[in-house]
Amino acid sequence: MNRRMSSLHRRLSQLRGAWRWRRVEVSLYPATGFHCRTFCSATSAGPAESIEIHKRKLFLWFSHLPREEKQFGRYFSPETMHVDPLILERKVEEKAGLLHSRTTQTPSCPSLTVEQLFDPSDAWREGRGLNVLLYGAVGTGKSTVVRKLVLDWCTGTTLSHFKLLVPFSCEDLGQLSKVASLRDLVSRKYLHLRKHPLLSGEGNQAKDVLFVFNGMEKMKLDFRIGATELCSDPNEALHADVVVVNLLRKYLLPEASILVTTRLSALDRIPQKYVSRYAQICGFSDPERQRAYFTSRLLQQSGETNHETQSVIELLYLNLQRQSQLATACFLPSYCWLTCATLHFLRFTDAKEPIRTLTGIYTSFLRLNFGGEVLGTGTGTNVPIQEHKSSLMLYVVRTVGKLAFDGVTYKRTSFSEKELEQWIGGKTKTDEELHQLAMFRTDVLDFFLAPCVESGQHLPEDPRESDQRRYVFAVPAMQEYLAALYVVLGENKSALEKLTSQVSVVIGHASEDVNALVNILSKFIPLRIFAVFNLLKLFPKLFEKVSSLNKGSIARTMAAEMFRTEDSYNEDVLDQVEKSLLGVHGPQPQQYSKGQPFELYPIFMGGLLHYGNRVLLQQLGCSIQSTTVAQITHVLRKYLVRELSKPQPAEELMDLLVLLYEFQNPRLTAEVLASIRTIRLSNIRMTPLKCFVLSSVLSCTPASYHLEELDLSSCLLTHELLQLLGPTFRHTHNLNLQFNSLGPESCILLRDLLIDPKSSIKSLQLCDNPMLESGACTLLEALPENRSLTHLSLMHTGLGDQGALKLAEKLQQHTRLQELNVAYNNIGDISALTLVDACREHPSIHTVHLYLNPLSDVGKQALYVRGVPKSQSGMRVKVLASVTEGSDISENWHPILNVIRENASSWDRQRVKQQLQVFLRDLEWGRRQQQSFWKRLHFRRVEKGVRQTLQMLEKDTLPPST
Repeated sequence: MNRRMSSLHRRLSQLRGAWRWRRVEVSLYPATGFHCRTFCSATSAGPAESIEIHKRKLFLWFSHLPREEKQFGRYFSPETMHVDPLILERKVEEKAGLLHSRTTQTPSCPSLTVEQLFDPSDAWREGRGLNVLLYGAVGTGKSTVVRKLVLDWCTGTTLSHFKLLVPFSCEDLGQLSKVASLRDLVSRKYLHLRKHPLLSGEGNQAKDVLFVFNGMEKMKLDFRIGATELCSDPNEALHADVVVVNLLRKYLLPEASILVTTRLSALDRIPQKYVSRYAQICGFSDPERQRAYFTSRLLQQSGETNHETQSVIELLYLNLQRQSQLATACFLPSYCWLTCATLHFLRFTDAKEPIRTLTGIYTSFLRLNFGGEVLGTGTGTNVPIQEHKSSLMLYVVRTVGKLAFDGVTYKRTSFSEKELEQWIGGKTKTDEELHQLAMFRTDVLDFFLAPCVESGQHLPEDPRESDQRRYVFAVPAMQEYLAALYVVLGENKSALEKLTSQVSVVIGHASEDVNALVNILSKFIPLRIFAVFNLLKLFPKLFEKVSSLNKGSIARTMAAEMFRTEDSYNEDVLDQVEKSLLGVHGPQPQQYSKGQPFELYPIFMGGLLHYGNRVLLQQLGCSIQSTTVAQITHVLRKYLVRELSKPQPAEELMDLLVLLYEFQNPRLTAEVLASIRTIRLSNIRMTPLKCFVLSSVLSCTPASYHLEELDLSSCLLTHELLQLLGPTFRHTHNLNLQFNSLGPESCILLRDLLIDPKSSIKSLQLCDNPMLESGACTLLEALPENRSLTHLSLMHTGLGDQGALKLAEKLQQHTRLQELNVAYNNIGDISALTLVDACREHPSIHTVHLYLNPLSDVGKQALYVRGVPKSQSGMRVKVLASVTEGSDISENWHPILNVIRENASSWDRQRVKQQLQVFLRDLEWGRRQQQSFWKRLHFRRVEKGVRQTLQMLEKDTLPPST
């Protein structure tokens, strides 16, 4: 019995020790490296089982998508969207080749795979593992390659001859302060590998191990014997950097192979004798790789393979083939990501997905590439990389951002090498600053600036500069973003502001001690002269006053840039962004402003004040205080309301809506919109994004808010876009949806809108929409329940005779309608007479439009007779069937001709010509019936107007439809 109990206790102890669970925290960013903290694991598993557990955990960690990726939908995964960048093997003497990758032609030698990097090299010796150094510029895809390598190893498709792969983040290792052995470092990250025999150092078992160190530039490595002791015991506790150095020296686990990734500036931190093979990752060096990336991303982001997505990819590819500036930018996979994110935002916005903004995309882009980085010297043996906690992104703002701001101020998009030298590092003095500048130029500057490959970017005034190589921002919007960030962070301070700030700090620190001394002396020497020391207290207040004026100037700058007169009639800003990516195909749009318009600049300034973007910027080391936002917002509201009191073009109004959307401040939006009662967006090419912006902005207003007019005529609206705009229409009294592509299915939405008790639409204009008879009948079902509609325009909607009869039937169930337009609908005599009879019996209808319908002379005469005053009420129904009424000229002949002139370019021209000839015949007959010379002269004048319209139609000189 005792033996059985002892056996049971032993078994329970084994089970209790077999499972020790710990928590996991995952942070996977494709451009900044990977960080993985300890995951739960069983500590008593066997060697083979531990490796299987390791593969499952690694696959889980490295399959994780960061927040920036998740916001673009759930349709893609790292495995399906990966495109291999170009990887070239470099000899020792050419390892620094392609430092300026965008300007150098890529060699014709084939790209290496990651598996080929570990083929035996000339530097390989029997019994020694390979040390492979994979280097490349910021954004070329080093971390993405590592992630794909780990995932492929986990599935057994790559480097399967390595039994164990152990990835580390050098950023994590560089932050460790306690000493630890190699096995402790491994078990700290991967508890399931604790005491694994492959890491014991016994025999040559380590030949089956591959270590991966990602981001070596973020770690201080010192290979001097005097500074870093030698170690061959994997159980000996040392600093993390010493462990890594001994691994690379091959003192520690010499049979193990190692893959190190690093940026260009840290290329020489590992001596050549410790590197078996140099390999440079060169990004997407040709349009085919770029196209493959865009295809894999956009097709999966849109969720389905449709014609629109294919069209976007083709337009993008054509733009890349032109050797455009975009092709130069997309050499870096990071900019391919930014391009895809922007196109997804512009083309595939979905109201069901989380709200995204253009400013948020650019802020996320910078966080992915530079999140949490500090600027260190990166050189020297005793100076740690993070000794001075200076944010790298803040340094970018103060240098590259200053250059961007100067370009926006003086309308320049390209800069000479001399100007770069002046703006970036021109005032460096100390050796440390020079080291920082050298690293910044090597790693960061080329990420933002690229050689100019397109003509017309900027023509220097000085002829001596014309032969210099010129540089532009990799994508145009990045210049405006960095300029906006430079201003919002308050870096463009005047001399007075800088002096006041410095004096305020100095005197603020000293004032407490001085005041204490003055208070003591004043008890013995009560002289009034001591009161002057109270002026010390004024300096902080004076600084606060000057600072608040600076915040007000930021708001004034935003409003002034938003409503620049020379940019008023340019395309709206979202169309400009799209064309910068997809190019211009066909005739160039007319550009009214001189030079490059910077209309994203004020919009980015507003977007940067949004709380979500400020949180991301805080992680980048760029702080925008809430008090600053409050001060800017207070002044901005006043200036926006003042500008909106003036008439604004549709393009400017669309830009304002985008600004309010980027700001994501419901209170400010509601206060600004309170001063707007009319939104006219006629001829704006509406997209899902623009519809979502309009709907989102108007949703910030209170329930009592209503627009007098919402004009969305000629906006290329479809049924899908109408669904996004549905909630917006409830705020509107007069809704203009003319000249769009709303078919029968859209009439269901419009019917439900009219039935909605919250709807207050008084006028609904649907001219030139292919609603057809079925759609019109669906729409008319709303008349019995609607109580607000007074004006209804169904001109040229394909109503037909049956639709007119249906309308006549429904009219008696709606008592508030006053004007009805069913012109140009192929309505015959009988249906027209039935409709007019119904209007005569209606209590409020006073006007019916029936011109451009195939009515006979007898029918038009009968309609005129039916329009005489009714015997009961004495009211007259005005029937507009022609430019004549019987033998007289219609008092509405001029509006009828105006309607024809404005719309004939989009109508059936032969049909319109026939109707104009009928008008001429009616006018000629009526002129003969007149006895008065003056009346005949008036007929001649109207005939002249009709003939002029007919001639303009034949010569194709009519203005485009509005």
